[in-house]
Amino acid sequence: MKNTQMLVKLSMFSSIAFILMLLNFPLPFLPDYLKIDFSDVPALLAAILFSPMAGVIVEALKNILYYLFRGNGIPIGELSNFIAGCAFILPVAYFYHKRKSKNALAKGLITGTITMALLLVVLNYFLILPAYAWFFGMDYMLDPAVKWYTAIAFILPFNVIKGLFITALFLPLFIKLKPWIQQNQVQPRL
Repeated sequence: MKNTQMLVKLSMFSSIAFILMLLNFPLPFLPDYLKIDFSDVPALLAAILFSPMAGVIVEALKNILYYLFRGNGIPIGELSNFIAGCAFILPVAYFYHKRKSKNALAKGLITGTITMALLLVVLNYFLILPAYAWFFGMDYMLDPAVKWYTAIAFILPFNVIKGLFITALFLPLFIKLKPWIQQNQVQPRL
């Protein structure tokens, strides 16, 4: 019974995350393919309520749903979104579950933003941009100078801004839901 309840809760968080992923928007000073969405918020709530693995499951399910409904053949964007989401939520969940304080949450949100931004710079340079070049015929993305410029000028600021947007939405939501979160929290197995 408990496993079924957990499955239902994770499915609910994943469905909300999927809908939020559909409500994305580009930033005017960055390329159109970089879109901000708030789909990491339900995954972050799941990671804090239940366990870091619950957040990872929500991240995975929302990206699978997105691929099934909006995918363009090769799930490079969805895989990138999954990695970015996990890079953000896992440090937050780790710090929060370790201390369960405002300070720990703040450290986690800062660490998550930095981790996501830096990891995505490295992954875009070495894996993601070459994958786009290979699968979608974007040969110019194989040029090291283009990859470096794209990673530093676009990917890095995008992920920092995304982390700040998610934090700005998550904090008031967390403050409002904190009594409910504390009442429904499951002791995680880290």
